Amino acid sequence: MACILITESNRGIGATLAARAEDFGHEVLRASRARQGDDVIFDVSNPQQVQDAISAINHSIDIVINNAGIIGPDSLTTDMDWTAMAYTIAVNVAGALAVSTACLDHLRRSSRPRILTVSSQMSYMGYTKSDRIAYRTCKAGANKVMQSLATDLHPNGMAVVLVDLGWEKTHMGGAEADLTPCEFAAGIVALAETLEFKQTGKFFQRNGEK
Repeated sequence: MACILITESNRGIGATLAARAEDFGHEVLRASRARQGDDVIFDVSNPQQVQDAISAINHSIDIVINNAGIIGPDSLTTDMDWTAMAYTIAVNVAGALAVSTACLDHLRRSSRPRILTVSSQMSYMGYTKSDRIAYRTCKAGANKVMQSLATDLHPNGMAVVLVDLGWEKTHMGGAEADLTPCEFAAGIVALAETLEFKQTGKFFQRNGEK
């Protein structure tokens, strides 16, 4: 069984992911901003806080799941809330990279190190929609950052992939969404378990399809 670190695992999809992983016998390190039990505490938007908290973990990590994310401002490109957009980028893009790189020493102790980052089809360049542009921009940015991380970690044999969140029945997705958090959690845990190094740098749906 694997040791899995999951960010924002105190609520929503993250909590469901953690529960699902534990159901399958994995050890879960729950990371959040507010302590619940034995959670690892850090704010993903604060890279130094991330580094300090993860450095204190005293054993290997096999899988990192970058789940933390916010929807951000619903501002037009012509009337952007710059403060809110900057924070959205700090959480959704820089935060995922900060967590991933802070975990590298722990991942190097694993025989099958894997990093999965939750992305979204809202990043697709084929969409011309401009609603939630901060979120769309961040997920497109996360895609490129993780693709580049996959390239840089290739010599180390670490698999780095992205997973489409889909439209989930959560606070962010709303009640009209297609999928439940349980459905997504089952898919991403299964993908994490079966992920092979040759798949690094790819973008997957929750069912494992590219």
